[in-house]
Amino acid sequence: MAQLAIRTITVGVEQRHPIEGVALREAAGVARRLGARFAEAGYEVQTVRLATRPVFGQVPDLSAYATRLQRVMDEEGIGYLSLGPAQASRPGSDLDGLAGIADMLAGCEALSCTVQIGTGEHGVRAAAAVAAARVVGELSAATPKGVGNFRFAVLAEVGPGHPFFPAAYHEGPGTFSVGLQSAGVVAEALSGIPGEPDPAKITERVREALAEVVLPVVRLAGQLATEVGSPFAGIDLSPAPHGDTSIGRAIEHAIAGPFGAPGTLSTAAAITQALRSVQVPQVGYCGLMLPVMEDTTLARAWESGGIDPHRLLAYSAVCGTGLDTVPLPGDTPVEEVARLLMDVAALAVRLRKPLSARLFPVPGAGAGDRTDFGSPYLVDVRLPG
Repeated sequence: MAQLAIRTITVGVEQRHPIEGVALREAAGVARRLGARFAEAGYEVQTVRLATRPVFGQVPDLSAYATRLQRVMDEEGIGYLSLGPAQASRPGSDLDGLAGIADMLAGCEALSCTVQIGTGEHGVRAAAAVAAARVVGELSAATPKGVGNFRFAVLAEVGPGHPFFPAAYHEGPGTFSVGLQSAGVVAEALSGIPGEPDPAKITERVREALAEVVLPVVRLAGQLATEVGSPFAGIDLSPAPHGDTSIGRAIEHAIAGPFGAPGTLSTAAAITQALRSVQVPQVGYCGLMLPVMEDTTLARAWESGGIDPHRLLAYSAVCGTGLDTVPLPGDTPVEEVARLLMDVAALAVRLRKPLSARLFPVPGAGAGDRTDFGSPYLVDVRLPG
């Protein structure tokens, strides 16, 4: 059986901003205890993380406040704190306040944040998409090789409770949630039915495989909730990939062809149906993640031209999570980035499903150039020409 890793245990911080150091330390302590107890049970726990209520508009000097939060996270030894979204889709919301995001994230490497540009209530706000696109460009320029965009995303229809970063944010009493790296489980389930044309059989195999490995995680989480005094909110079954632990390869098993070939979309839909039919408390996306630069198979398909942003958006209509870790030439105009963001938001609002975008304009790189992030979390790719 493929090994199941826990990508994240994410603890929500109940206190409103400005958060006192003691509250952040208490949440960090809960996160560490949960991580240790899952590890004792035999699970590989890759990260523990904290998520707060949305910070924007809640403190007078965001930069100074972020620096203080970063210092606490350094002292606690936890490298991930999400400050939530600026709710920029709301008419009249302050877009000028987004201008400091790039400087804040560039100087505080434990912090993540987002901008929400579309909701069912307010629709898609074009001015917010442009402002968010500027942040993408500023982060590209302000961080080595543009890697700061790993910690920034643009959201649409994304509510609280997601365990996966950078979309995670919290509201209400403190809880914790879990996100898995389970792409290998899906790939193993589908390796036995190469070229299977029946989506129902794909759904059945993936559902059975995931239920077998997920139910013990949920049972343990429920037990630990009492132990640490923090309720278990649920699990995001999105099968996060990492390198050769590839969701792209899982789909290639099913279609007996390269990712992006005919059958890719129907298989993506079938896998998503499987995720949502597992009978466990679910939070977050619970959809198929297709992060181009976190998955070797997807990276290969990107380089060959087998996928592009428009195909990824088509798949997002039936599965998950939008445009994730998508590389772009460094000189991509702000207006073009904004149009991509609006496409993601339009799809999310129309289908009433959470989608996000992490776009990576690569400084100094153009068509045909190869990225060189030097990151253990990103697969380097050649930009299509």
